[in-house]
Amino acid sequence: MSRAPAPPRPALLLLAYLAFVSLGLPDGLIGVGWPSIRRDLDVPTEAVGVVLTAGTVAYLTSSVLAGFTLARLGVGWLLAGSTLLAGVALTGYASTPALAVMVGFALVLGLGSGAIDAGLNAYAAGAFGPRHMNWMHAFFGLGVAIGPLIMTAVLGAGLSWRWGYAVVAAAQLALATAFALTVRLWHGGAPAATRPPDPIAPQVVPGEPAEAAPAARRSSIGATLRLPAVWLGGAAFAVYVAIEVSTGLWAFLLLTEGRGLAAAVAGLCVSGYWGSLFVGRVVQGVVAERLGTARVLRGSLLGMAGGAVLIALPAPGWVTVAGLLVVGFAAAPVFPLLTLTTAERVGRDHADRTIGLQIGAAGLGAALVPAAVGVLLARVSVAALGPTLVVLAVSLIALHAVGARRARPAS
Repeated sequence: MSRAPAPPRPALLLLAYLAFVSLGLPDGLIGVGWPSIRRDLDVPTEAVGVVLTAGTVAYLTSSVLAGFTLARLGVGWLLAGSTLLAGVALTGYASTPALAVMVGFALVLGLGSGAIDAGLNAYAAGAFGPRHMNWMHAFFGLGVAIGPLIMTAVLGAGLSWRWGYAVVAAAQLALATAFALTVRLWHGGAPAATRPPDPIAPQVVPGEPAEAAPAARRSSIGATLRLPAVWLGGAAFAVYVAIEVSTGLWAFLLLTEGRGLAAAVAGLCVSGYWGSLFVGRVVQGVVAERLGTARVLRGSLLGMAGGAVLIALPAPGWVTVAGLLVVGFAAAPVFPLLTLTTAERVGRDHADRTIGLQIGAAGLGAALVPAAVGVLLARVSVAALGPTLVVLAVSLIALHAVGARRARPAS
């Protein structure tokens, strides 16, 4: 029987929050900075796709492999090394002389970011409770919001776009130093104690490093991949992120062309959607600790489906906007809570690897499904967005139900 996680160390919480802010910063930089970048490097507008594709491929590869390397490096060194890679990559962005060099550094940035994402999620799933897990993911959204502000301030001051990346690179390198200096904290006995004791494996001896305890990662890779819950969980993550990204990406088009809203109003409503996602993670992180993760997850999945139905209705624009806000608020805790409950579905021995695979699947869902939805909207109608979201939301409910039913005991 599991017990509640022990309160995490404040220093580790702060570092985890800052790390997720740092994950979001580069995403916000390139959107504002690209017009200046393409002029400086003399490349066409669509060349940004090459940079983003390179980063996505490396991110997916790194996030999948992170779960398999955690047992060898330990989370402290994994985070320190990955953040260092991200800092070096952003320094490369700031000094790049050509697009080809930037693409190379995009690969490095993707490798670092994917490992940070998967590594921190794997650690937090064992060491943090629902509140801090949700808040950690909320800070990613804060980073995405701060990135454009940094680049806007740099360009507004008459400086080169390179300074925007230089500022964020300096922050990443400082964070890498902080991770390196706190390696012993990440490897100490506290995180291991947050997981329920395994009745089969010997327990951690107080005062000994975590490596002295039998790691919960001794199961073979093949054993992990043979678990149906691993693949069902990966599919659930892919579908969830597909809903989140597709809604944010195509809502503006639906509101303007399908519901007749003015561009300025539609833009404000899309911002409201992303804002509801942030607020939802802050609020529901507290709610999940009081009501339990299972109950909040079920309510959130049903809420996403209900919001999608509102978006699908051929109703006035305000109904669609209400649906967007419902989807955003309901979806907020799903990603962090699915991550938090991974060990309940696959067992602790397989949890770290599975989280890495789930992060990779989420990236794949974010890359492929929204693009496919765009093709569908172009060939059918913008009104097809709502029904598509309903189908995805119902699929997510089914995947979660089947995955929970086939879950392995957390031992």
